[in-house]
Amino acid sequence: MIGLFLSAAALLSARALYLQWVETEVLQHRGARLHLRVVELPAHRGMITDRRGEPLAISTPIDTASAAPAELLQAGTRLPEVARVLDIGTERLLAILRSRQDQKFVFLKRHLLPSVSERLSALAVPGVVLGREYHRYYPASESTAHLIGFTDIDDIGQEGLERAFDDALRGIPGRKRVIKDNRRRVVENIEVIASGRPGRDLVLSIDKRVQHVAYRELKAAVHRHRARAGSVVVLDAGTGEVLAAVNRPSYNPNDRRQIKGEYYRNRAFTDVFEPGSTLKPFAIAAALEAGACQPSTVIDTRPGTLRVGRHTIRDIHDYGLLDVSGVIEKSSNVGTAKIALSMGAEVLWRALVRLRFGRSPDSGFPGEAQGSLPHYRNWREIDHATMAFGYGLSVSAVQLASAYTALANGGVMMPAGIVRLDTPPAGTRVISRTVADQMRRMLEGVVTIGTGTSAQVPGYRVAGKTGTVRKTRPGGGYGKDRYLALFAGMIPASRPRLVTVVVIDEPRTGVYFGGEVAAPVFSSIMTEAVRLLDVTPDDLRPGAPVPAAGVRPVRLDSRGTL
Repeated sequence: MIGLFLSAAALLSARALYLQWVETEVLQHRGARLHLRVVELPAHRGMITDRRGEPLAISTPIDTASAAPAELLQAGTRLPEVARVLDIGTERLLAILRSRQDQKFVFLKRHLLPSVSERLSALAVPGVVLGREYHRYYPASESTAHLIGFTDIDDIGQEGLERAFDDALRGIPGRKRVIKDNRRRVVENIEVIASGRPGRDLVLSIDKRVQHVAYRELKAAVHRHRARAGSVVVLDAGTGEVLAAVNRPSYNPNDRRQIKGEYYRNRAFTDVFEPGSTLKPFAIAAALEAGACQPSTVIDTRPGTLRVGRHTIRDIHDYGLLDVSGVIEKSSNVGTAKIALSMGAEVLWRALVRLRFGRSPDSGFPGEAQGSLPHYRNWREIDHATMAFGYGLSVSAVQLASAYTALANGGVMMPAGIVRLDTPPAGTRVISRTVADQMRRMLEGVVTIGTGTSAQVPGYRVAGKTGTVRKTRPGGGYGKDRYLALFAGMIPASRPRLVTVVVIDEPRTGVYFGGEVAAPVFSSIMTEAVRLLDVTPDDLRPGAPVPAAGVRPVRLDSRGTL
């Protein structure tokens, strides 16, 4: 017996030495095939922040459940446990595994909640593996949804800036060689084959605080007037940077299960409309530049109508004799048409071309609209007249706001941009300083005594223009009960810091004028925005309304200027 045991031990020892020294490479190769794997190291997607570094889109690590179908099918009695934790139904889980049992890997459920991940890990079911991915989260939720957009489950940009800057944000995944156990869990990291590169961060021009205020006030206005939709754009007058761009209706990018695709559209950039009376300042500016009139020129608007060919242009009231400033303050269509017809169609057209109407604003947002501006050679006389008060061309809210920066900057127009600038752009002179300053004073009259008194902001001089536009019908012509209420303005008027455009689409409470619907939204937003941005008040005359708390006042000279 002793000899038998010794012989067996000798044979086992010989076999062990043989496998250890002779068959080493063969066995290591077989072991590597069974347990050595190359896995991908997901790259961390770049963060999107506002101009102050506040996060607007961040990626957080999260677990995903996958399985080896053949192995999990062998643990058939435990399938109900897995299905219950993942909340996918036993029959559905069985169907997934059977349809892919010839594959080595299949996703069961991605982006698990931490509690679900812990419960699944505790089950320790053979063939079930937890892997690490990244989930995109949007802290500002619906207020920035249209601008930021969202990614799909693979963290690839699908809408908005997530899509436009996807290549830069996504980064490059890495790869590493690991050893996995029989449950396909990583038990040892062998080596990094290729180092990944995280995505680059994107810093926007948006100020999250102003964005939130603009969205809150727009949402309230759309609800109050039972409007179809609405948009607000706030630009830095000196740089053209977009400080806020909001729309209603909106959606929550963190939970898109019940959201309609039509809600994804960023109306401020992609939707165009006829600007109506908000275009009048540019037509008047063109006439002043051409010498067709002066601010003191008297225009006879009686009897409140003007016949142009077979068409009749009307004012709401018969305003009688008005100087050019009065035409702007009263928003007289008749007066504006007479001024426009006093200069050549080419003069007006070239003025609008310089303001980039009919061309893309090149803000960097994907799918932005360029609007339309027909060539003056195709204008009839009525087109020449109506073009001056905003009918016959189309613009987006961003385009209109960008054009108003020319009036705010002494005639220098700033291109709209959504990425934060380290140095201000040079801008393009499109109007002389003299005419721009004259127009700004006229627009200030609109807010103090004209159609835009509801846009006033305590402690600040405001310049702006109201607009009430009839919407076109699908079959042609204009509807009788479908309107856009508009307001475009700047604050403080003495030295504009902010340019804002408000668009309320189809208010349905019976009130639809821009001065009644859109101007109050401008006032509400700017009242808080000037406080948040520490904009110095410029209207501290005795008896003037007191500015909002926290705004730093300064002394004014005898003329009421800074």
